[in-house]
Amino acid sequence: MKTPNAEEILQAVLSRDPRYPAEAYVFVRTGLDYTVRRLEKPRHVSGQELLDGIREFALSEFGPMTKTVLSGWGIRRTEDVGEIVFNMVESGLLGKTEKDSRADFANGYDFDEAFCKPFRPAVAPQAGIRRT
Repeated sequence: MKTPNAEEILQAVLSRDPRYPAEAYVFVRTGLDYTVRRLEKPRHVSGQELLDGIREFALSEFGPMTKTVLSGWGIRRTEDVGEIVFNMVESGLLGKTEKDSRADFANGYDFDEAFCKPFRPAVAPQAGIRRT
């Protein structure tokens, strides 16, 4: 019997949960790799560490289009990242510890604040205008 490869496993995940396209899974996996490479020594990362790494990775990859790109893949909040991670965990593509849960990804950060605010122009005070 042939052992399924990562692509075949991902196809099974997509069949079970069609909310996110394959690109979303590849992005999260690449974001995990990016996050681990930032560490002094490779180790298991927490949900919040992964979210921080994914935010940094996404901004470096997509710049001002980050929120639009992620939204196109169905990733509109940090909980979506958790769903993708745990779909991969449940399929054997990723591992987890006993302490890891989907709740680790709840309310991680606001996507407007994380992905739009860094590109908004700073509002400079207008000189010479008096308020009465």
